[in-house]
Amino acid sequence: MAAVGALLSAAALLLVAVLCLAGSSSATNVTYDHRALVIDGVRRVLVSGSIHYPRSTPDMWPGLMQKAKDGGLDVVETYVFWDVHEPVRGQYDFEGRNDLVRFIKAAADAGLYVHLRIGPYVCAEWNYGGFPLWLHFIPGIKFRTDNEPFKTEMQRFTEKVVATVKGAGLYASQGGPIILSQIENEYGNVDVNYGPAAKPYIQWAAGMAVALDTGVPWVMCQQNNAPDPIINTCNGFYCDQFTPNSNSKPKLWTENWSGWFLSFGGAVPYRPTEDLAFAVARFYQRGGTLQNYYMYHGGTNFGRSSGGPFIATSYDYDAPIDEYGLVRQPKWGHLRDVHKAIKMCEPALIATDPSYMSLGQNAEATIYKTGSVCAAFLANIDDQSDKTVTFNGKAYKLPAWSVSILPDCKNVVLNTAQINSQVTSTQMINLASSIQTSDALSTEAELASSGWSYAIEPVGITKENALTKPGLVEQINTTADASDFLWYSTSVIVNGGEPYLNGSQSNLLVNSLGHVVQVYINGKLAGSGKGTASSSLVSLTTPITLVPGKNKIDLLSTTVGLTNYGAFFDLVGAGITGPVKLSGPNGALDLSSTDWTYQIGLKGEDLHLSNPSEASPEWVSDSAYPTNQPLIWYKTKFTAPAGDDPVAIDFTGMGKGEAWVNGQSIGRYWPTNLAPQSGCVNTCNYRGAYTSSKCLKKCGQPSQTLYHVPRSFLQPGSNDLILFEQFGGDPSKISFTTKQTASVCAHVSEDHPDQIDSWISPQQKLQRSGPALRLECPKAGQVINSIKFASFGTPSGTCGNYNHGECSSSQALAVAQEACVGVSSCSVPVSAKYFGDPCRGVTKSLAVEAACS
Repeated sequence: MAAVGALLSAAALLLVAVLCLAGSSSATNVTYDHRALVIDGVRRVLVSGSIHYPRSTPDMWPGLMQKAKDGGLDVVETYVFWDVHEPVRGQYDFEGRNDLVRFIKAAADAGLYVHLRIGPYVCAEWNYGGFPLWLHFIPGIKFRTDNEPFKTEMQRFTEKVVATVKGAGLYASQGGPIILSQIENEYGNVDVNYGPAAKPYIQWAAGMAVALDTGVPWVMCQQNNAPDPIINTCNGFYCDQFTPNSNSKPKLWTENWSGWFLSFGGAVPYRPTEDLAFAVARFYQRGGTLQNYYMYHGGTNFGRSSGGPFIATSYDYDAPIDEYGLVRQPKWGHLRDVHKAIKMCEPALIATDPSYMSLGQNAEATIYKTGSVCAAFLANIDDQSDKTVTFNGKAYKLPAWSVSILPDCKNVVLNTAQINSQVTSTQMINLASSIQTSDALSTEAELASSGWSYAIEPVGITKENALTKPGLVEQINTTADASDFLWYSTSVIVNGGEPYLNGSQSNLLVNSLGHVVQVYINGKLAGSGKGTASSSLVSLTTPITLVPGKNKIDLLSTTVGLTNYGAFFDLVGAGITGPVKLSGPNGALDLSSTDWTYQIGLKGEDLHLSNPSEASPEWVSDSAYPTNQPLIWYKTKFTAPAGDDPVAIDFTGMGKGEAWVNGQSIGRYWPTNLAPQSGCVNTCNYRGAYTSSKCLKKCGQPSQTLYHVPRSFLQPGSNDLILFEQFGGDPSKISFTTKQTASVCAHVSEDHPDQIDSWISPQQKLQRSGPALRLECPKAGQVINSIKFASFGTPSGTCGNYNHGECSSSQALAVAQEACVGVSSCSVPVSAKYFGDPCRGVTKSLAVEAACS
């Protein structure tokens, strides 16, 4: 134990020194060697997490940073989003959610370093990969290759970003928090497609970045040929086997995918906590010294920022901090414990290189030992079988697919598969249907079903600047993404007897590059089709009825986020490129080359109907408003839900569209886009390699029904909600919800290690008595008011659905109540000493579910 104490004392002193450095205004020297980043002459083992500033709000940033710090992070990583900062060439925006300097300062205020990933290509499931659309129209430009027009623009923006943060004194070399920067992004995944021009482009990008003299190292992720002094880094679900391209560079992991992104039309992906913890521990075990969670807080794709196409508005990512800014338990808590265990090993990790020892099939030990310090990691990489291994003459139990961490090469302080952290069960409270216990809820319920105004969006061409030309046009080159919408309009004359007619009936075939097509014949909706995240193509055959004389054909093509990844992703098109044909039993009429009239965007967009401060005669106030009809704008007023719980709108009952709260877009909504019926699992086995399709939920259900409304979007008193509904819905069915904690739970076994803090606090070390179950209310001022469930023996199930096993102590409930009720947090030893032994010779566990108020 003395060795552990010495290690902890050294780690504590190092932590104090780092905190002082992070809060200091004096210059910090950041370099690297083959083991780690070196900060003011000291190698560092660092834990990082991605938080993207445009996906949250400035009011959320301090809380997110504090939760990141409390979760054991040292660094916050963010991309820089070119399109939001330079929406028009030469016109910059660094305000509001785009205030990069404020975001970085918020990280510094929490004692965090920053990794600034400038790119400027970011991927990130962001519209057009973060590139502004005007870039596409520069003469002679070719993206991400040895092309002078592109390199000129890329350098100009990169210099602008560096100058902006330098001007605020934010690089570590200036006393600021930025210790790393990134240029380019995952280019190595696609560079072979760019041929011989790829290598000189990467060499140019590296040289350009280094010449900016930021005073901190630069990285390139997924770039095996990154030239010196650029550090090449790894992205993936696992990076323990990654090796840098030089033995003088440290092993860094820029993206450890904490979950996966959600697509409209897809099931909801999640990554088991035990597997993510396993991946983290394996990386540090095998020589890594900085890993970053992508994402640590995913946030929300506000406005039209989502990419894909078909990336959902929620970018929750199953991250340790959820979309709404609440910690996700047990993921946040268990990873915090992993970080603490890693930090306990830091003196050994930075002192020497690892050595490896086989512990049998699919089991290995990694030892960091020099002088008096020693740390070890014991891994069982078998995805089926638990193992008992012998290390240094002592037996250790290793669950399958797990790592045990021994900061003194003797005592296990954490196993990645054994979660001591509590679990929180959350619920969305529907304010319109909840029991009304306050005036605020009563007001909310009334407003949810009253007072809608509407405006009809006309079908087809209504603008004077519409363009008529022969043939079909590609959408993105036509709209420059100024709107999701492009109208295609033509007409046909029916005289009778046409070969494409069967009486008055015909079939209209429409082929589109994507993403959504609606067919209107003589002003009436006749059919629609949509692509998917795996293929945006639409091939739609619609039975239609034509009348004698002139028939108007209006096709509304809609994008749902532009492609953000892949070689030449910037050239991937959208819209109706044909063929478009009328067909019947005796022939067909190809309309692809006829004259078409085009209108970019909607009339309501030109009239700024989404802005509640601009009055428009288009709005109609009537107690009877149209429902379940396409192309309608809706407007109402509401009072913000009381309290500080996160707010969302449940769009069940609507079709597809976009929503604005007080003029700010909360994103596209599409609750009618359902996930496939198959592919989901009731429980996901954390053992074995994770993939993005391994753990899915909500098959056969809408991909997203709840849409985050940040509290900063709301105001006291009256608020405005405006919708554009494209498919048709009933706005009286939408409701406001708040996200609240229903229960706090934990399930800890006699085999679990002691709580990690018992190894850190000298006072607790003297009292260490084995594993313990701990509960804590999530909000300040709350106390545990009841125990919903308690069982010591062989309980099973999950939080909110625990069950007693065949073996169960009769004293469990009373013990838990005595220890926990009336306090904000409690600790209950997991031992037969306190509960009696209901089944001798059986490994027992304690499960408790509690409620806070």
